[in-house]
Amino acid sequence: MTRADAITRARDDFKSGAFLAELDRRVGFKTESQNPSRGPELRAYLEQEMVPAFAALDFTSRLVESPSGKAPFLFAEHHESASLPTVLIYGHGDVVDGMEGEWRDGRDPWRTTAAGIRLYGRGTADNKGQHSINMAALRAVREARGGKLGFNAKFIVEMGEEIGSPDLGKVCDLNRDTLKADLFMASDGPRLSADRPTLFLGCRGGIRIHLDVNLRDGGHHSGNWGGVLANPATILVNAISTLVDGHGRLQLDALKPPRLTNQIRSYLADVQVVPTEDEPALAENWGEDGLSAAERLYAWNTLEVLAMSSGNIGKPANAIPGHANAVLQLRFVVGTKVDGLIEAVRAHLVAKGFPMVEVRAAQSFAASRTDFDSPWIKWAADSVQNTTGKAPAVLPNFGGSLPNDVFSEILGLPTIWVPHSYPGCSQHAPNEHILLPLTEEALTVMAGLFWDLGELPKPLT
Repeated sequence: MTRADAITRARDDFKSGAFLAELDRRVGFKTESQNPSRGPELRAYLEQEMVPAFAALDFTSRLVESPSGKAPFLFAEHHESASLPTVLIYGHGDVVDGMEGEWRDGRDPWRTTAAGIRLYGRGTADNKGQHSINMAALRAVREARGGKLGFNAKFIVEMGEEIGSPDLGKVCDLNRDTLKADLFMASDGPRLSADRPTLFLGCRGGIRIHLDVNLRDGGHHSGNWGGVLANPATILVNAISTLVDGHGRLQLDALKPPRLTNQIRSYLADVQVVPTEDEPALAENWGEDGLSAAERLYAWNTLEVLAMSSGNIGKPANAIPGHANAVLQLRFVVGTKVDGLIEAVRAHLVAKGFPMVEVRAAQSFAASRTDFDSPWIKWAADSVQNTTGKAPAVLPNFGGSLPNDVFSEILGLPTIWVPHSYPGCSQHAPNEHILLPLTEEALTVMAGLFWDLGELPKPLT
Protein backbone atom coordinates (compact mmCIF):
# COMPACT_ATOMS: atom_id res chain seq x y z
CA MET A 1 0.00 0.00 0.00
CA THR A 2 1.06 3.60 -0.59
CA ARG A 3 0.65 7.11 0.76
CA ALA A 4 -1.99 7.72 -1.89
CA ASP A 5 -3.92 4.72 -0.63
CA ALA A 6 -3.94 6.05 2.93
CA ILE A 7 -5.22 9.41 1.71
CA THR A 8 -7.91 7.73 -0.40
CA ARG A 9 -9.06 5.72 2.61
CA ALA A 10 -9.34 8.91 4.67
CA ARG A 11 -11.35 10.58 1.92
CA ASP A 12 -13.60 7.52 1.52
CA ASP A 13 -14.29 7.58 5.27
CA PHE A 14 -15.72 11.06 4.76
CA LYS A 15 -17.61 10.39 1.54
CA SER A 16 -19.26 7.25 2.89
CA GLY A 17 -20.71 9.19 5.81
CA ALA A 18 -18.92 6.98 8.35
CA PHE A 19 -16.82 9.83 9.74
CA LEU A 20 -19.80 12.18 10.00
CA ALA A 21 -21.86 9.53 11.80
CA GLU A 22 -19.01 9.06 14.26
CA LEU A 23 -18.81 12.80 14.87
CA ASP A 24 -22.59 13.06 15.35
CA ARG A 25 -22.40 10.41 18.06
CA ARG A 26 -19.64 12.30 19.85
CA VAL A 27 -21.42 15.64 19.63
CA GLY A 28 -24.35 13.92 21.37
CA PHE A 29 -22.41 13.77 24.65
CA LYS A 30 -23.29 16.98 26.54
CA THR A 31 -19.79 17.56 27.82
CA GLU A 32 -20.13 21.13 29.13
CA SER A 33 -17.19 21.35 31.54
CA GLN A 34 -18.34 24.77 32.79
CA ASN A 35 -21.56 23.11 34.02
CA PRO A 36 -20.89 21.36 37.38
CA SER A 37 -23.71 18.89 36.76
CA ARG A 38 -22.05 17.45 33.64
CA GLY A 39 -19.43 15.38 35.47
CA PRO A 40 -21.04 12.06 34.46
CA GLU A 41 -21.14 13.15 30.79
CA LEU A 42 -17.45 14.10 30.85
CA ARG A 43 -16.54 10.66 32.16
CA ALA A 44 -18.95 8.91 29.79
CA TYR A 45 -17.34 10.53 26.77
CA LEU A 46 -14.05 8.93 27.72
CA GLU A 47 -15.34 5.57 28.93
CA GLN A 48 -18.11 4.95 26.41
CA GLU A 49 -16.72 6.70 23.32
CA MET A 50 -12.98 7.18 23.45
CA VAL A 51 -11.88 3.90 25.07
CA PRO A 52 -13.62 1.71 22.44
CA ALA A 53 -12.45 4.00 19.63
CA PHE A 54 -8.83 3.71 20.69
CA ALA A 55 -9.13 -0.03 21.23
CA ALA A 56 -10.23 -0.33 17.59
CA LEU A 57 -6.97 1.42 16.65
CA ASP A 58 -4.92 -1.03 18.74
CA PHE A 59 -4.24 1.53 21.45
CA THR A 60 -4.25 0.63 25.12
CA SER A 61 -5.91 3.33 27.22
CA ARG A 62 -6.57 4.26 30.81
CA LEU A 63 -8.36 7.01 32.66
CA VAL A 64 -6.26 9.37 34.75
CA GLU A 65 -8.09 11.19 37.49
CA SER A 66 -7.74 14.92 37.87
CA PRO A 67 -5.81 15.95 41.00
CA SER A 68 -8.52 18.52 41.76
CA GLY A 69 -11.33 16.09 40.95
CA LYS A 70 -12.73 18.46 38.30
CA ALA A 71 -12.39 16.50 35.05
CA PRO A 72 -10.69 13.20 34.11
CA PHE A 73 -8.14 12.55 31.37
CA LEU A 74 -7.61 9.63 29.01
CA PHE A 75 -4.14 8.39 28.11
CA ALA A 76 -3.94 6.09 25.08
CA GLU A 77 -0.82 4.51 23.57
CA HIS A 78 0.16 2.42 20.55
CA HIS A 79 3.72 1.08 20.59
CA GLU A 80 5.49 -0.64 17.72
CA SER A 81 9.26 -0.23 18.22
CA ALA A 82 11.60 1.76 20.44
CA SER A 83 13.60 2.70 17.32
CA LEU A 84 10.64 4.42 15.63
CA PRO A 85 9.54 8.05 16.09
CA THR A 86 6.91 8.70 18.77
CA VAL A 87 4.26 11.37 18.40
CA LEU A 88 2.15 12.76 21.23
CA ILE A 89 -1.32 13.94 20.15
CA TYR A 90 -3.83 15.96 22.19
CA GLY A 91 -7.51 16.76 22.03
CA HIS A 92 -10.22 17.88 24.40
CA GLY A 93 -13.68 16.40 24.60
CA ASP A 94 -15.27 19.09 26.75
CA VAL A 95 -17.23 21.96 25.21
CA VAL A 96 -18.69 25.30 26.28
CA ASP A 97 -22.36 25.78 27.13
CA GLY A 98 -24.66 24.37 24.46
CA MET A 99 -26.81 27.53 24.42
CA GLU A 100 -29.96 25.60 23.55
CA GLY A 101 -32.68 27.74 22.02
CA GLU A 102 -30.23 30.29 20.61
CA TRP A 103 -29.22 28.41 17.46
CA ARG A 104 -30.42 29.43 14.02
CA ASP A 105 -33.52 27.63 12.69
CA GLY A 106 -34.05 25.88 16.01
CA ARG A 107 -31.08 23.56 15.57
CA ASP A 108 -30.22 21.15 18.37
CA PRO A 109 -26.61 21.83 19.50
CA TRP A 110 -26.30 18.18 20.54
CA ARG A 111 -26.85 16.80 17.04
CA THR A 112 -24.91 17.53 13.89
CA THR A 113 -26.99 19.25 11.21
CA ALA A 114 -25.80 19.82 7.65
CA ALA A 115 -26.81 22.97 5.77
CA GLY A 116 -24.99 23.57 2.52
CA ILE A 117 -21.28 23.18 3.15
CA ARG A 118 -21.66 23.70 6.90
CA LEU A 119 -22.08 21.06 9.60
CA TYR A 120 -23.52 22.52 12.81
CA GLY A 121 -23.21 21.16 16.33
CA ARG A 122 -21.53 21.99 19.62
CA GLY A 123 -17.98 20.68 19.51
CA THR A 124 -17.80 20.22 15.75
CA ALA A 125 -15.04 22.83 15.60
CA ASP A 126 -13.91 22.91 19.22
CA ASN A 127 -12.69 20.22 19.61
CA LYS A 128 -14.52 16.94 18.97
CA GLY A 129 -14.41 17.39 15.21
CA GLN A 130 -10.69 18.14 15.24
CA HIS A 131 -9.48 15.23 17.34
CA SER A 132 -11.93 12.95 15.52
CA ILE A 133 -10.25 13.92 12.23
CA ASN A 134 -6.87 12.96 13.66
CA MET A 135 -8.15 9.64 14.96
CA ALA A 136 -9.78 8.84 11.61
CA ALA A 137 -6.51 9.65 9.84
CA LEU A 138 -4.66 7.25 12.14
CA ARG A 139 -7.20 4.61 11.19
CA ALA A 140 -6.69 5.23 7.48
CA VAL A 141 -2.91 4.90 7.77
CA ARG A 142 -3.18 1.79 9.93
CA GLU A 143 -5.47 0.13 7.40
CA ALA A 144 -3.20 1.10 4.50
CA ARG A 145 -0.19 -0.40 6.28
CA GLY A 146 -1.94 -3.65 7.12
CA GLY A 147 -2.48 -3.00 10.82
CA LYS A 148 0.66 -0.95 11.49
CA LEU A 149 1.24 2.80 11.78
CA GLY A 150 4.98 2.76 11.20
CA PHE A 151 5.51 4.90 14.32
CA ASN A 152 4.56 4.99 17.98
CA ALA A 153 1.64 7.16 19.03
CA LYS A 154 0.40 8.52 22.34
CA PHE A 155 -2.83 10.45 22.83
CA ILE A 156 -4.17 12.65 25.64
CA VAL A 157 -7.86 13.50 25.73
CA GLU A 158 -8.60 16.24 28.25
CA MET A 159 -12.05 17.09 29.63
CA GLY A 160 -11.28 20.46 31.22
CA GLU A 161 -9.83 22.69 28.50
CA GLU A 162 -12.83 25.01 28.52
CA ILE A 163 -12.30 25.70 32.22
CA GLY A 164 -8.66 26.61 31.65
CA SER A 165 -7.00 23.17 31.79
CA PRO A 166 -6.51 23.52 35.56
CA ASP A 167 -4.77 20.15 36.01
CA LEU A 168 -3.19 19.46 32.62
CA GLY A 169 0.23 20.77 33.59
CA LYS A 170 0.31 18.85 36.84
CA VAL A 171 -0.91 15.62 35.22
CA CYS A 172 1.69 15.87 32.45
CA ASP A 173 4.45 16.69 34.94
CA LEU A 174 3.56 13.63 37.02
CA ASN A 175 3.55 11.44 33.91
CA ARG A 176 6.66 12.68 32.09
CA ASP A 177 7.98 9.20 31.37
CA THR A 178 4.61 7.94 30.15
CA LEU A 179 4.24 10.90 27.78
CA LYS A 180 7.81 10.91 26.48
CA ALA A 181 7.82 11.53 22.72
CA ASP A 182 9.80 13.05 19.86
CA LEU A 183 7.09 15.38 18.56
CA PHE A 184 3.85 16.92 19.75
CA MET A 185 1.27 17.36 17.00
CA ALA A 186 -2.36 18.27 17.62
CA SER A 187 -5.28 20.22 16.21
CA ASP A 188 -7.30 23.06 17.68
CA GLY A 189 -8.28 26.59 16.73
CA PRO A 190 -8.81 27.94 13.22
CA ARG A 191 -6.70 27.96 10.09
CA LEU A 192 -5.55 31.30 8.79
CA SER A 193 -8.43 31.01 6.31
CA ALA A 194 -10.74 28.26 5.14
CA ASP A 195 -8.83 27.63 1.93
CA ARG A 196 -5.26 27.69 3.27
CA PRO A 197 -3.79 24.87 5.36
CA THR A 198 -2.02 26.25 8.39
CA LEU A 199 0.62 25.22 10.90
CA PHE A 200 1.18 27.18 14.06
CA LEU A 201 4.01 26.53 16.44
CA GLY A 202 2.70 27.78 19.75
CA CYS A 203 0.44 30.31 21.40
CA ARG A 204 0.46 33.84 22.64
CA GLY A 205 0.25 34.20 26.38
CA GLY A 206 -2.23 36.33 28.26
CA ILE A 207 -2.63 38.21 31.50
CA ARG A 208 -5.67 40.06 32.77
CA ILE A 209 -5.02 43.43 34.37
CA HIS A 210 -7.68 44.81 36.70
CA LEU A 211 -7.79 48.57 37.18
CA ASP A 212 -9.93 49.92 40.02
CA VAL A 213 -10.61 53.51 41.10
CA ASN A 214 -12.40 53.64 44.46
CA LEU A 215 -12.79 57.24 45.59
CA ARG A 216 -15.86 57.22 47.86
CA ASP A 217 -19.00 55.34 48.78
CA GLY A 218 -22.07 56.12 46.69
CA GLY A 219 -22.72 58.80 44.11
CA HIS A 220 -23.10 62.54 44.60
CA HIS A 221 -25.36 64.93 42.67
CA SER A 222 -23.60 66.08 39.51
CA GLY A 223 -25.13 69.56 39.69
CA ASN A 224 -24.19 70.17 43.29
CA TRP A 225 -20.75 68.58 43.13
CA GLY A 226 -19.68 68.64 39.48
CA GLY A 227 -16.33 70.39 39.08
CA VAL A 228 -15.22 69.92 42.67
CA LEU A 229 -15.35 66.13 43.07
CA ALA A 230 -12.99 63.89 41.12
CA ASN A 231 -14.82 61.52 38.79
CA PRO A 232 -13.41 57.95 38.96
CA ALA A 233 -14.69 57.09 35.47
CA THR A 234 -12.92 60.10 33.97
CA ILE A 235 -9.76 59.19 35.83
CA LEU A 236 -9.94 55.57 34.67
CA VAL A 237 -10.40 56.23 30.95
CA ASN A 238 -7.55 58.72 30.97
CA ALA A 239 -5.33 56.29 32.86
CA ILE A 240 -6.05 53.58 30.28
CA SER A 241 -5.19 55.99 27.46
CA THR A 242 -1.65 56.22 28.83
CA LEU A 243 -1.33 52.44 28.34
CA VAL A 244 -2.99 52.08 24.95
CA ASP A 245 -4.06 54.96 22.72
CA GLY A 246 -7.22 55.53 20.71
CA HIS A 247 -5.81 53.52 17.79
CA GLY A 248 -4.82 50.44 19.77
CA ARG A 249 -1.12 51.31 19.95
CA LEU A 250 0.80 50.39 23.08
CA GLN A 251 2.14 53.40 24.98
CA LEU A 252 4.19 51.67 27.67
CA ASP A 253 7.39 49.88 26.65
CA ALA A 254 6.92 47.24 29.35
CA LEU A 255 3.82 46.02 27.47
CA LYS A 256 5.68 45.58 24.19
CA PRO A 257 7.41 42.44 22.88
CA PRO A 258 10.98 42.20 21.64
CA ARG A 259 11.62 43.66 18.21
CA LEU A 260 10.42 41.45 15.36
CA THR A 261 13.20 39.37 13.84
CA ASN A 262 13.79 39.02 10.11
CA GLN A 263 13.05 35.30 10.48
CA ILE A 264 9.56 35.94 11.86
CA ARG A 265 8.90 38.58 9.21
CA SER A 266 9.93 36.14 6.49
CA TYR A 267 7.51 33.46 7.72
CA LEU A 268 4.67 35.99 7.80
CA ALA A 269 5.54 37.74 4.53
CA ASP A 270 2.96 35.82 2.49
CA VAL A 271 0.32 35.60 5.23
CA GLN A 272 -2.78 37.64 4.44
CA VAL A 273 -5.51 38.22 7.03
CA VAL A 274 -8.64 38.44 4.89
CA PRO A 275 -11.99 38.06 6.70
CA THR A 276 -14.83 36.26 4.94
CA GLU A 277 -18.26 37.83 4.43
CA ASP A 278 -19.60 36.66 7.81
CA GLU A 279 -16.52 37.83 9.74
CA PRO A 280 -15.82 41.37 10.95
CA ALA A 281 -13.88 43.67 8.64
CA LEU A 282 -10.40 44.67 9.74
CA ALA A 283 -10.22 48.15 11.27
CA GLU A 284 -8.31 50.81 9.39
CA ASN A 285 -5.50 52.63 11.19
CA TRP A 286 -5.60 50.27 14.16
CA GLY A 287 -2.68 48.69 15.96
CA GLU A 288 1.07 49.15 15.93
CA ASP A 289 2.49 51.35 13.17
CA GLY A 290 4.71 49.73 10.56
CA LEU A 291 3.38 46.20 10.96
CA SER A 292 1.25 44.13 8.63
CA ALA A 293 -2.05 42.72 9.87
CA ALA A 294 -0.41 39.28 10.18
CA GLU A 295 2.47 40.69 12.22
CA ARG A 296 0.06 42.50 14.56
CA LEU A 297 -2.02 39.38 15.05
CA TYR A 298 0.66 36.70 15.30
CA ALA A 299 3.90 38.42 16.29
CA TRP A 300 3.01 41.45 18.43
CA ASN A 301 1.38 42.21 21.77
CA THR A 302 -2.06 43.75 22.15
CA LEU A 303 -3.77 45.34 25.13
CA GLU A 304 -7.54 45.05 24.96
CA VAL A 305 -10.18 46.56 27.24
CA LEU A 306 -12.47 43.60 27.95
CA ALA A 307 -14.94 45.32 30.26
CA MET A 308 -15.58 48.63 32.01
CA SER A 309 -18.06 49.69 34.67
CA SER A 310 -19.04 52.86 36.50
CA GLY A 311 -22.44 53.98 37.67
CA ASN A 312 -25.53 52.27 36.22
CA ILE A 313 -25.53 52.29 32.43
CA GLY A 314 -29.08 50.92 32.31
CA LYS A 315 -30.45 53.61 34.60
CA PRO A 316 -27.92 56.44 34.76
CA ALA A 317 -28.42 58.83 37.62
CA ASN A 318 -27.47 62.51 37.69
CA ALA A 319 -24.67 61.67 40.05
CA ILE A 320 -20.89 61.45 40.02
CA PRO A 321 -20.09 57.78 40.71
CA GLY A 322 -17.79 56.76 43.50
CA HIS A 323 -16.16 53.82 41.75
CA ALA A 324 -14.91 52.80 38.32
CA ASN A 325 -13.46 49.47 37.24
CA ALA A 326 -11.95 47.98 34.11
CA VAL A 327 -10.56 44.62 33.08
CA LEU A 328 -7.83 44.69 30.44
CA GLN A 329 -5.99 41.81 28.82
CA LEU A 330 -2.48 41.78 27.45
CA ARG A 331 -1.95 39.10 24.79
CA PHE A 332 1.80 38.62 24.49
CA VAL A 333 4.29 36.67 22.40
CA VAL A 334 7.37 34.72 23.43
CA GLY A 335 10.13 36.96 24.75
CA THR A 336 7.86 39.46 26.50
CA LYS A 337 9.06 40.13 30.04
CA VAL A 338 5.94 39.57 32.10
CA ASP A 339 7.68 39.20 35.46
CA GLY A 340 7.30 42.57 37.12
CA LEU A 341 4.75 43.72 34.55
CA ILE A 342 2.09 44.71 37.10
CA GLU A 343 4.64 46.69 39.08
CA ALA A 344 5.69 48.45 35.87
CA VAL A 345 2.08 49.37 35.06
CA ARG A 346 1.54 50.62 38.59
CA ALA A 347 4.70 52.76 38.55
CA HIS A 348 3.79 54.13 35.13
CA LEU A 349 0.33 55.23 36.29
CA VAL A 350 1.79 56.89 39.38
CA ALA A 351 4.27 58.76 37.19
CA LYS A 352 1.43 59.88 34.93
CA GLY A 353 -0.51 61.31 37.89
CA PHE A 354 -2.85 58.40 38.59
CA PRO A 355 -1.71 56.99 41.97
CA MET A 356 -5.34 56.37 42.90
CA VAL A 357 -5.70 53.62 40.26
CA GLU A 358 -5.31 50.23 41.92
CA VAL A 359 -3.62 47.61 39.71
CA ARG A 360 -3.77 43.83 40.08
CA ALA A 361 -3.37 40.78 37.87
CA ALA A 362 -5.50 37.68 37.36
CA GLN A 363 -5.85 34.71 35.04
CA SER A 364 -2.46 34.56 33.37
CA PHE A 365 -1.11 31.92 30.98
CA ALA A 366 2.26 31.56 29.32
CA ALA A 367 3.43 32.23 25.78
CA SER A 368 5.31 29.43 24.04
CA ARG A 369 6.38 28.23 20.62
CA THR A 370 8.70 25.86 18.82
CA ASP A 371 11.98 27.20 17.49
CA PHE A 372 11.73 28.03 13.80
CA ASP A 373 14.93 26.06 13.20
CA SER A 374 13.35 22.76 14.25
CA PRO A 375 13.55 20.27 11.34
CA TRP A 376 10.02 19.13 12.19
CA ILE A 377 8.60 22.38 10.81
CA LYS A 378 9.92 21.90 7.28
CA TRP A 379 8.98 18.21 7.42
CA ALA A 380 5.37 19.05 8.32
CA ALA A 381 5.08 21.91 5.81
CA ASP A 382 6.44 19.72 3.01
CA SER A 383 3.99 16.96 3.89
CA VAL A 384 0.99 19.29 3.84
CA GLN A 385 2.05 20.80 0.52
CA ASN A 386 2.58 17.33 -0.95
CA THR A 387 -0.98 16.38 0.00
CA THR A 388 -2.85 19.56 -0.92
CA GLY A 389 -0.66 21.24 -3.52
CA LYS A 390 -0.80 24.36 -1.32
CA ALA A 391 2.03 25.91 0.68
CA PRO A 392 0.72 26.05 4.23
CA ALA A 393 0.83 29.22 6.25
CA VAL A 394 3.41 28.73 9.01
CA LEU A 395 2.55 30.98 11.94
CA PRO A 396 4.86 31.54 14.93
CA ASN A 397 1.90 31.18 17.25
CA PHE A 398 -1.85 31.01 17.44
CA GLY A 399 -3.48 34.35 18.20
CA GLY A 400 -5.61 32.86 20.97
CA SER A 401 -4.83 30.61 23.91
CA LEU A 402 -4.12 26.90 24.14
CA PRO A 403 -2.13 24.96 26.76
CA ASN A 404 0.87 24.67 24.43
CA ASP A 405 3.32 25.56 27.19
CA VAL A 406 2.47 22.27 28.94
CA PHE A 407 3.86 20.36 25.98
CA SER A 408 6.69 22.69 24.96
CA GLU A 409 7.95 23.69 28.40
CA ILE A 410 6.95 20.93 30.85
CA LEU A 411 7.43 18.01 28.43
CA GLY A 412 10.08 19.79 26.33
CA LEU A 413 8.67 18.79 22.94
CA PRO A 414 8.69 20.54 19.56
CA THR A 415 5.04 21.51 19.06
CA ILE A 416 3.12 21.74 15.80
CA TRP A 417 -0.60 22.50 15.64
CA VAL A 418 -2.53 21.65 12.48
CA PRO A 419 -5.95 23.35 12.81
CA HIS A 420 -9.01 21.99 11.02
CA SER A 421 -11.43 24.85 11.68
CA TYR A 422 -11.66 28.36 10.19
CA PRO A 423 -12.07 31.86 11.69
CA GLY A 424 -15.85 32.09 11.06
CA CYS A 425 -16.74 28.79 12.77
CA SER A 426 -18.67 30.44 15.67
CA GLN A 427 -16.92 28.39 18.33
CA HIS A 428 -18.04 29.37 21.85
CA ALA A 429 -21.23 30.82 20.34
CA PRO A 430 -24.54 29.59 18.93
CA ASN A 431 -24.25 28.05 15.45
CA GLU A 432 -20.80 26.50 15.92
CA HIS A 433 -19.91 24.61 12.75
CA ILE A 434 -17.25 23.14 10.52
CA LEU A 435 -16.98 23.35 6.76
CA LEU A 436 -17.46 20.03 5.00
CA PRO A 437 -14.91 20.64 2.19
CA LEU A 438 -12.33 21.77 4.74
CA THR A 439 -13.04 18.68 6.85
CA GLU A 440 -12.48 16.38 3.89
CA GLU A 441 -9.21 18.11 3.09
CA ALA A 442 -8.14 17.97 6.75
CA LEU A 443 -8.62 14.19 6.79
CA THR A 444 -6.26 13.88 3.83
CA VAL A 445 -3.74 16.31 5.36
CA MET A 446 -3.51 14.27 8.56
CA ALA A 447 -3.39 10.95 6.72
CA GLY A 448 -0.46 12.34 4.72
CA LEU A 449 1.32 13.58 7.84
CA PHE A 450 0.88 10.28 9.67
CA TRP A 451 1.97 8.31 6.62
CA ASP A 452 5.09 10.46 6.29
CA LEU A 453 5.84 10.03 9.99
CA GLY A 454 5.85 6.28 9.42
CA GLU A 455 8.35 6.69 6.60
CA LEU A 456 10.96 8.22 8.90
CA PRO A 457 13.50 5.60 9.96
CA LYS A 458 14.23 7.57 13.11
CA PRO A 459 13.15 10.85 14.78
CA LEU A 460 14.32 14.12 13.26
CA THR A 461 16.92 15.98 15.28
